[in-house]
Amino acid sequence: MVKRQTPTAAVEVDKASFNYKNIKAIDELTLEVPRGISFGLLGPNGAGKTTLIRMLVGLLKPKSGNIRILGEDLTRQTAPLIGYMPQLPALYSELSIIQNVNFFARVYQMKDKQQRAQRVEEVIKLVDLWERRNDSVMKLSGGMKQRVSLACAIVHNPPLLFLDEPTVGLDPELRFTFWEHFAELTRQGTTLIVSSHTMDDANHCDRLALMRDGVVIAQGTPNELKKATGKKEANLEDAFLYFVKREEKSV
Repeated sequence: MVKRQTPTAAVEVDKASFNYKNIKAIDELTLEVPRGISFGLLGPNGAGKTTLIRMLVGLLKPKSGNIRILGEDLTRQTAPLIGYMPQLPALYSELSIIQNVNFFARVYQMKDKQQRAQRVEEVIKLVDLWERRNDSVMKLSGGMKQRVSLACAIVHNPPLLFLDEPTVGLDPELRFTFWEHFAELTRQGTTLIVSSHTMDDANHCDRLALMRDGVVIAQGTPNELKKATGKKEANLEDAFLYFVKREEKSV
């Protein structure tokens, strides 16, 4: 019997497209994300980042092209391998923090009651909300809701985690705390795909794909993208503008 090799890519997108009526949100996009890194999708609002993530988690079906997750086509069987933190927290306001996290653990088919309870406690402590675990979500600040949303997304230990604008509305200290959590997850082998329009988030990623008008206009590490501009003190905003201009010239 031939042993099947573990795919080197966490995500493979081959010429995927998606339209909202007459608006082309994703335009024959091709992308490959290595395993075990934090991979950022950087671009302005309307670049197609959220649409791409919704396609990658199976909420939207591409009009054309193919998507593979951890070497497999997207099916119900691949769903437990994915964690998804949407841009707006999808929580039950009337339920407590611990009830929300436990609910998502059960949705992700964590059937052993003892193991589930232990893991729920672990992730709530990870986001530093254990002392408030019995508070209803409606009593929480926006930043706390983001932390509960993160706990819900990682409770089942997914090898692949999608985070759509996870730090929007967070103060600098909490944003730093989130990125500490994300760095620990990648050290444990989790692959993170993070969408953002802020340069601060982008600088924390191992690799980036710069997106504009539904396509990837450049890829590389933050330093590689900055160096491409030819400027000594270039930042990621300089890099993005450089690749936008280069793309416009090539059209």
